[in-house]
Amino acid sequence: METVEAYARMLTIRFFEEAIERLFREGRIMGTAHTCIGQEAVAVGVAAALEPQDAMTTTHRGHGHFLARGADAGRAMAELFGREPGYSHGRGGSQMMMDPSIGFYGANGITGGSIPFATGLALDAQIKRTGRVAVCFFGDGASNQGVFHESLNIAALWKLPVLYIVENNGYAMSTATRNGLADPRIADRAVAYGMPGSTVNGNDFFAVREAVASFAAAARAGRGPALLECVTYRLSGHSRGDPRVYRTREEEAAAWKNDPILLLEQRLKSEGVLDDAAVAAHRQAAQARIDEAIRFCETSSLPDPASLRDALFA
Repeated sequence: METVEAYARMLTIRFFEEAIERLFREGRIMGTAHTCIGQEAVAVGVAAALEPQDAMTTTHRGHGHFLARGADAGRAMAELFGREPGYSHGRGGSQMMMDPSIGFYGANGITGGSIPFATGLALDAQIKRTGRVAVCFFGDGASNQGVFHESLNIAALWKLPVLYIVENNGYAMSTATRNGLADPRIADRAVAYGMPGSTVNGNDFFAVREAVASFAAAARAGRGPALLECVTYRLSGHSRGDPRVYRTREEEAAAWKNDPILLLEQRLKSEGVLDDAAVAAHRQAAQARIDEAIRFCETSSLPDPASLRDALFA
């Protein structure tokens, strides 16, 4: 993925998430959602380093990862609108979208649920010798789940081609990382399982992409898993309606100065890749994509009630 394309995807994710928050406030979509405003560089940096055959699993905060992997914004948004063209035909909502054809094996409403799923996908890849690397996203809070330790242990034992990507955005819902982890540097836990671990600036697209590319190459060569901690910040609330009483507006204002999109724009302008006019054009184009996605949703059909039981497992 070229840098300018990555920038465009980060803008698409940002405007998609901002639109979701606005549509909820306006009562045009129902339920709930968890947006990733401020974490776009992690999603796009990871996706940029992967091969088409690689697999990705994610969390309840998964819109950005899905779009970074190549999902259609209209179909993703249609799922939140409860419309038939949505990825789960309007039945699943925010946390139940997947598309294996682009290597995306879905979001997960269970804290840490993405971790064993990716581990299993990596085992499948190893047995079948497909050359696939599996990647899973999870948050700092999920690193305290037992399944995190179980999965890392067996992945290291069997040298599975899996990368564990922890998005340390500072808060597990409303619990600050410093209050939930005895050692706030989550990458240090890799040592206990004999695998490499690294911490990078999750607001730096280039740092994320380079780290993932290196670890993915090692995994593909049979050298086993790795743990990558991307330190970032959730600029939005945990979910819709979160008043964010657990942190100050001053803290948030300081975090906005490290907005990953602004940082990437500054770098691309300093390198002469983009100028102010090009930045404005990219932003306008991204907003147009989201506006078109909303129009697509509003003119799409609702699911046929007669198909309610289709594809039910139980």
